[in-house]
Amino acid sequence: MKKMILSAALAVAGLSAMAQDYKKVLEATFLAFDTTRDMNTKVANANKLSLIAKKWDGEWVTHYYAAYSKAQLAFMEQDATKKDAYLDEAENEKDNAVTILTKDNDETYVLAAMIANGRMSVDPMNRWQKYGKIFSDNLSSAKEYNPDNPRMYYLQGTSKYFTPKNFGGGAKAAKPYFDKAKVLFEKENGSDIAHPYWGNRNNEYFLMMCEKQEEKK
Repeated sequence: MKKMILSAALAVAGLSAMAQDYKKVLEATFLAFDTTRDMNTKVANANKLSLIAKKWDGEWVTHYYAAYSKAQLAFMEQDATKKDAYLDEAENEKDNAVTILTKDNDETYVLAAMIANGRMSVDPMNRWQKYGKIFSDNLSSAKEYNPDNPRMYYLQGTSKYFTPKNFGGGAKAAKPYFDKAKVLFEKENGSDIAHPYWGNRNNEYFLMMCEKQEEKK
């Protein structure tokens, strides 16, 4: 009996160590990806995140960050075909995360909205009607699931920011969303990579840009 208890304890300890191992390498790779503006470095770290997702295939969050990285690369890529290819990869990884979870949560809804926004950015004139609705629907679902998720307000802000003023966009229209996101970002401690916390730094950047445009007037 003592041997069985000891074996069980060792098994639990082993699983805990494995979980910590994946979190450590996931966090380091994600931060390396998210804090550089160099495209080559981003691509290299996005590929590492994909490998992490393959190695720890049963963890939804590894697929989540692989999807996030591919979606971000799509926004940086200029070639339309390559943008869509990155978004295909992002969508596949996002679907893997949802399969592991067995259902969407607020973070996967936000991720789906980001991917839809990426699709729209490839050809705004011809895609806004389809993907604009998908973007809005996923953010609405995220809000129903968790109204305090700052990333959905950040995405709404960026969408407004890059929408022409004639269509209800611009810095003035976007700022309230970034303000709302800022308050909610401040409540996150960012201590566990398994609970996504990305977006705060970029939100601060857009707030600064909005404030600069207000000062010019």
